[in-house]
Amino acid sequence: MGAFLFPRTPSGRSSLIPPPPWHYSGEMITVEYRTHPERVADLLPDGATMAAEDPGAVALIWADWQSCGDTFEEILDPVRAQYKECFVVIRCEWGGETWSRCPFIWVDKDFALVRGYHQGYPKKLGDIWMTRPITVGRAGPRLEEGGVFGATLSAAGRRLANARVELTHRVEAPGFVNAHRMLHNRYWPSIESNGGASLDELVTMSGYDGEVADVWSGKASLELLDSPTEELAGLEPLEMIGGYYHRVGVSWRGGTTLESR
Repeated sequence: MGAFLFPRTPSGRSSLIPPPPWHYSGEMITVEYRTHPERVADLLPDGATMAAEDPGAVALIWADWQSCGDTFEEILDPVRAQYKECFVVIRCEWGGETWSRCPFIWVDKDFALVRGYHQGYPKKLGDIWMTRPITVGRAGPRLEEGGVFGATLSAAGRRLANARVELTHRVEAPGFVNAHRMLHNRYWPSIESNGGASLDELVTMSGYDGEVADVWSGKASLELLDSPTEELAGLEPLEMIGGYYHRVGVSWRGGTTLESR
C-alpha cells in the first residue's frame, strides 16, 4: 500500500495526510497566565513532575496555519493546506529536563486532527477565530503599539475561550511556556476494549528550519467558559503574565520514542 495513513490504497491518493516531512507557516496569538499548580500537575504523564519555576504557568495559543507535504501540491489547493487551531501548553520535569506539553488542543480540519494523533497531540474538532493584522485600510490592527487582537475558541456549539491582546512593544521571543521540546503521549486502546492499549508511548518531537518574525508583546485578558464536554475551564486564570503575536515557520520530519508503556 502506498498510503502513509488511512484510507490505505495502492496509490495513496486518498490518505488523509501525506508522508513527512511536513512544512508549516503561520501566525500565532499567545496568552500566558498562571493557574492553580495542582491543576497543571493533574495533566502530567506518569513519572513527570511540575516545573521547578513557575509551575502554574500556562500558555493558550491560537494559530492560523498553512501547511503542506514535500510535494507542496496542497498550496495550490488551499482547502487541503489551511487550518486553524487553539492549544494549551504547560511545562513539566521529566528525565532531568524541562519540557513543554500540550494537554488540550482543538483544530478545524480533519487532516490536522489525524496528523496530530500521529505526533501525539490530543486533538479535537473546534471552531477557532483570531484577528488578522492588516497593512492597508482600517478593518484590523497594524503590527504596532496599540494594535488590539481578539481570539475565540468554541467546540460542540459552546464558547470555551475569549482572549484579547493589545500590543505594546517588540520582543525577541513569544513567551516562555512553549519554549521547550514537547513531551507527548501516543495512545490507542486495544480492539478488545478491555482497558489495554495497542499503543502507549511517551514521545518527543521538535521541528527544523524554524523561523520566527514580527514578535510583539502586550497586555492580555482571558475568559474561560465551562462546558459539559471540555475541561479547559479547570485551568482558570489567576494572574495574567502577558500576550504575544508572532509569525512562525517550521518543518517536521519525525519524533523520538522515549518510553513504551
